[in-house]
Amino acid sequence: MDNLKLALSSVATVCFLLWARREYSERKISSIPAVGASGIWAYYTGGWRYLFRAPEMVEEGCRKYRGRVFRVPRLFRWDFIISGSTLVQEAVTAPENVLSLAAANRDSLQIDLTMGPDISRNPFHIDAVRTKVTRNLSRCFPGIRDEISSAFDELLALDENDGKLVTVLPLMMQVAARTTNHLFVGLPICRNQDYLNLVVQYTIDVALRAQLISLLPSFLQPILGPFISSRNQSIRQGIKHLGPLIEYRIEQEKQHGPDWPGKPNDYISWLLESVDVLDEKTVSALVSRILATNMAAIHTTSSVFTYALFDLTAYPTYVTALRQEAEQAVEEFGWTKTALNKMHKIDSFLRESQRMHDNGPVAMSRQVLDPMGFKFSDESVIPYGSILNIASRAEHFSPANYDHPDVFDGFRFSKKREDREHTSGGGLFNQHMISTGVDHLAFGHKLHACPGRFLAATELKAMLAHLVVHYDLRAEIEGVRPPDDVFGIVIVPNRRGKLWFRKRQY
Repeated sequence: MDNLKLALSSVATVCFLLWARREYSERKISSIPAVGASGIWAYYTGGWRYLFRAPEMVEEGCRKYRGRVFRVPRLFRWDFIISGSTLVQEAVTAPENVLSLAAANRDSLQIDLTMGPDISRNPFHIDAVRTKVTRNLSRCFPGIRDEISSAFDELLALDENDGKLVTVLPLMMQVAARTTNHLFVGLPICRNQDYLNLVVQYTIDVALRAQLISLLPSFLQPILGPFISSRNQSIRQGIKHLGPLIEYRIEQEKQHGPDWPGKPNDYISWLLESVDVLDEKTVSALVSRILATNMAAIHTTSSVFTYALFDLTAYPTYVTALRQEAEQAVEEFGWTKTALNKMHKIDSFLRESQRMHDNGPVAMSRQVLDPMGFKFSDESVIPYGSILNIASRAEHFSPANYDHPDVFDGFRFSKKREDREHTSGGGLFNQHMISTGVDHLAFGHKLHACPGRFLAATELKAMLAHLVVHYDLRAEIEGVRPPDDVFGIVIVPNRRGKLWFRKRQY
């Protein structure tokens, strides 16, 4: 009996402490308006609702509290969301040790469990993308272009006069995987189907398994997370494909120095040049980095391109102008990076598709690392440890940022560039696909703009130019655009959406 009383007393004490802690936290943020929650019961029901109705809840918050901070309930915490150019600018210019992208990514992707703690602790692979990949795009473009052409030919496998109904997103993931890995690991591995299946599945697994781990209470995540994660299995498979190649590169460097004769100009070489800790110059460490970079590259490229093709077939009047622009640039400059830079309409079409179709209603997560919290100009204070998000979709559809924001205008940005050139004789750099701003957050902005956006834009423009020049496309059902798929806070192109592909009849 005494043991039972002691147990009940302990449970009551724990419950009281948890309640007291929550009440204290609630008082600290009581001045920040909440969406879908009022009281402890409504908080938990709101957290479940957010799992299934997140876009609607974010839209409601932006409608009620435009230009302010508001909060939404998650299952085990509050998340904070901002909109309006003033607050967005304050967030994106805050230093990393105050508002941290890396810490937020560790949380949202459960990086320590799904990809490994070294990925965020020493992100030298990101520096390799930001510097070496970007600098080598022109030099490596012929290989990128050849891989795009070969991938579409082989994966579509079209007869001269026959059309084929194709599920778009899986096709684009394969094309993106081949194109990206031509630059990353080269031939013949970039065409090895087992390897391609690995990098595509890794992209899916990290996102999916991170969401599952996030549903667990924080104290259970390090216990059960390793059983949910597929990280170790993926690295073992990656070593099977890449191990001998990486071992050879490391050995050549040991024998002949970093500039050994015949050294390939690819991502493996750039990673080895960027390693700043000897412990990281191992096969398993480099395979982990290659898989991580693949995840970001394949997800972005395949999603953006699938959205763009759905838009192209929903608004087929754009095809002629895009085709003419691509053919004219290629006739003058060949299939080169210089030709891509002349394709302003293709660039604009992709940027507009990005504006209207992103990966969810919020983006650019940050975690508050300042022990005093983060204070906005409207006097709202986000507590230490909280996750802050920017309502990117609200900015992309704001009448303050765009004329007729609900209307798809494929040449919205190229017309602005042309008007600027006619009036002042100079281009408008902030209207390029790679340009970022508080009104266009698809690639982030300021301190943490996506380091791989130059590679992504190069691949996307080359892929779209290739398709409009060499293929005819049409919707599965005329005038019907496949609806996006929604998974909680994440929005992705319709995984079952199909389009008709046919070789162009000259």
